[in-house]
Amino acid sequence: MKTMIYLSLGLNILVLIPIVVLMAINSPIVDEAWGEFTAARGILMSIYLSILVVSVFLVFRPVPSFVAALLIVQVVYKLTTPFTVGTVLNPIVISNLAISALHIATLVTIFAFMGNRILQSD
Repeated sequence: MKTMIYLSLGLNILVLIPIVVLMAINSPIVDEAWGEFTAARGILMSIYLSILVVSVFLVFRPVPSFVAALLIVQVVYKLTTPFTVGTVLNPIVISNLAISALHIATLVTIFAFMGNRILQSD
């Protein structure tokens, strides 16, 4: 289970560091992929930065229920991007779908290992 957790968190970190940095410096690469800067792109950067910060934290404290919460949110947003973008041919949509496959495998591993304990609030 921990190996899968570290793979998912590591992938988040490896993917998001360059994206957040390129967004922060208003790189033309980002303009090509996400369009010109808008408030919506600024909000997206904030979301990516949040996922990055939480992923880094969880590398040092990999609480399975916290990891599951993060990955579930990511899987939902990644699997809905083909519908919100209107195509599966966009490179970001394709990468979202590929990353979600790993995150789903990690979630299956967490739930298989933890069982109902992951759902307990006490």
